[in-house]
Amino acid sequence: MKLQLPDLVIIAAYLLTMVVIGWVLRKKARLNKENYLLGGKSLPWYMLGLSDASDMFDISGTMWMVSLCFVYGMKSIWIPWLWPVFNQVFMMMYLARWLRRSNATTGAEWLATRFGTTGRGVRSSHNIVVAFALLSCLGFMAYGFVGLGKFVQIFIPWDIVNPYVPFHVAPEYVPHFYGIIFTLFAMFYSILGGMHSIVLGDVIKYGIMTIACISIAVIAMMRLKGGHLNVPRGWLNPFFGVRLDLDWRTILPDADKKIDSDGYSLFSVFFMMMLFKGVFASLAGPTPNYDMQKALSTRSPQEASKMSGFVSIILLPVRYCMIIGLTVLALLYYNQVSGDLQTGGGTDFEKILPATINAFLPVGIMGLVLTGLLGAFMGTFSGTLNAAQAYLVNDIYLKYVNPRASTRKIISMNYVAGLLVVVTGVALGMFVKDVNTVLQWIVSGLYGGYVAANMLKWHWWRFNASGFYWGMLAGIIPAIALAVLKSRGWLHGLDLYYWPILFVLSLAGSILGSYAAPPTEEAVLLSFYRTVRPWGFWKPIHEKVVREDPFFKGNKNFRTDIFNISLGMIGQLCLTILPMYIVLWLKGPLFITVALLLIICLILKKTWWDRLEETT
Repeated sequence: MKLQLPDLVIIAAYLLTMVVIGWVLRKKARLNKENYLLGGKSLPWYMLGLSDASDMFDISGTMWMVSLCFVYGMKSIWIPWLWPVFNQVFMMMYLARWLRRSNATTGAEWLATRFGTTGRGVRSSHNIVVAFALLSCLGFMAYGFVGLGKFVQIFIPWDIVNPYVPFHVAPEYVPHFYGIIFTLFAMFYSILGGMHSIVLGDVIKYGIMTIACISIAVIAMMRLKGGHLNVPRGWLNPFFGVRLDLDWRTILPDADKKIDSDGYSLFSVFFMMMLFKGVFASLAGPTPNYDMQKALSTRSPQEASKMSGFVSIILLPVRYCMIIGLTVLALLYYNQVSGDLQTGGGTDFEKILPATINAFLPVGIMGLVLTGLLGAFMGTFSGTLNAAQAYLVNDIYLKYVNPRASTRKIISMNYVAGLLVVVTGVALGMFVKDVNTVLQWIVSGLYGGYVAANMLKWHWWRFNASGFYWGMLAGIIPAIALAVLKSRGWLHGLDLYYWPILFVLSLAGSILGSYAAPPTEEAVLLSFYRTVRPWGFWKPIHEKVVREDPFFKGNKNFRTDIFNISLGMIGQLCLTILPMYIVLWLKGPLFITVALLLIICLILKKTWWDRLEETT
């Protein structure tokens, strides 16, 4: 344990600040439901963007990315397409505007603008999206909980804490004990202060993380200067062929085992599957989590687009300063940290991040990094908690239990819902083995049941509430079955490779369910089309709108949006790899990357930024 008094003071000051923020902002949050859940839709887009980026800078995901960077090198920049990370580009170019125009509070409430408020199919579609949202939120909470436990245990060994704990904790549950402690802090300020305290806390955390990440990158650069990394051939090349062709056998055999267990050896097949899944997932729009809540919290559709674009710019370069910095330090001094990575099953590469921080960062910088990463967990946890509260209170309590509840009663129910969600999320976290297991199921299994129905709801007029319900149900049930069958050892392999099956089942349920019921009421469709102005298969509705209003102009931005998305995805990759080239002292590739990024920015200035007003 290398934590010194200055480090502990920094961590304690941050935790105290979060508690104070929640307490001070509780009165503002209690003014009304919109203030609590969406910050009154008064927060500027750049603060919401900072908050959204801060929520995405989660501790579990960063541990996973450092382990990927260590093993896969520059090729690791593609693997986060599993989420997919480029969904932010789709949001930036058009989907954030479409979403914000609805003026809804949650994803379930948004359905009323698309399918109406009456009918059996409408109620079923509402219930299924609430179920999905809660399942997704709880999954992300469990995912964050596991990463936090692994992280803290390295810095605060249990034998130091144990004498002060008045009850027995089994060794296998020590990480969960640490997770519960920090969860209580996150729960306090997010439940009391609502969206206002979450955003302010995230902005403070982002500032701390930026200083910490740049410090790590500088330390790594200085240690590497004039040195050499013992890595396989091709590790420094971001491009790939049919196979991955990274041979760790003579350097670190356990890294070869990880590549085999991950299932990424046939990288071209893996990449095409990621791209195929990622495009459809991005067309579906954001999942009902903190990302959607931040877009709905913006002041206008134009600001929703700006916020989504801002996220990639401020998140990726800073985050990858830390990722490549810790990777370089771990590679240079692997023998010094290898002891902390060993488990009964071999090397746990997800522990590289905490082990490297513990071994190489100086006093003060370590305190900032730990504070930032603990804040990353708390920020992600609180943002996810806020989204779950919104669904429980807005879409269950106010819809079915007490529609006429007073503001005071609504806020009280938000507190109760928050406590219920936290307890359930922590309980699920007790059963998760590692970060990668739950991550793979969320992004490849659970989202397989989400994509088809949510893609069609934007782009096809004949899609109705019945189709949404059956499409979601036909995807979610097989996704849960997949998790159960894999946990029992009856199925093997990457969840990603089962995604096409889940997608086809969900697509079939969506289409069959749509034609099994009448179309959505014409008045609802006309109102939605006028308000959101989507492109896609809307011709019959467009013709009716034009008959009523000859001056109405449909959305003809499909080609421009697709062009901007293509450029945006390349730009996002440039932002990702830019700090990696800087830390590795690769001047030639760095120059090319900067030049390419500047060209993309200049083009998007004309094709996207300058046209935001006219498309809003």
